[in-house]
Amino acid sequence: MPAISFFTESVSYKLPQKLKIKKWIKATIEKEGYKLSELNFIFCSDDYLLSINQQYLNHDTYTDIITFDNAEVDKQIVGDIFISIDRVTENAQTFKTTPFDEVCRIMIHGTLHLLGYKDKGKVAKTLMTQKEDEYLAYRSEMALI
Repeated sequence: MPAISFFTESVSYKLPQKLKIKKWIKATIEKEGYKLSELNFIFCSDDYLLSINQQYLNHDTYTDIITFDNAEVDKQIVGDIFISIDRVTENAQTFKTTPFDEVCRIMIHGTLHLLGYKDKGKVAKTLMTQKEDEYLAYRSEMALI
């Protein structure tokens, strides 16, 4: 049974509209020709994500997201996406959007990484942003959220 689950670590955060978000993420995965097996979103604090960044990636910087691809089968989604609610809140202010819209952007960003999209280099980053915008619009078209 494919599953999308939501967890928190070191923060108090309640994601609104969970069922609608699950439908949107699953539809995005299927539209890209992949099969959903298991996807976990873990909402956490800056410090929690910093410790993951240091421990697993040897980076000593704050970030808004870290995605771990655990799939062992091609075109199958099995992953963990850690999202800093502190960064999301700050980014929402910086980009003049709502925290909910920003968390949706970050969630789809992590999902796109699992779908094979990269964001290192100008061309890859441009494509990633285009795909984020496409699937955020798709979210609206689905009249879900």
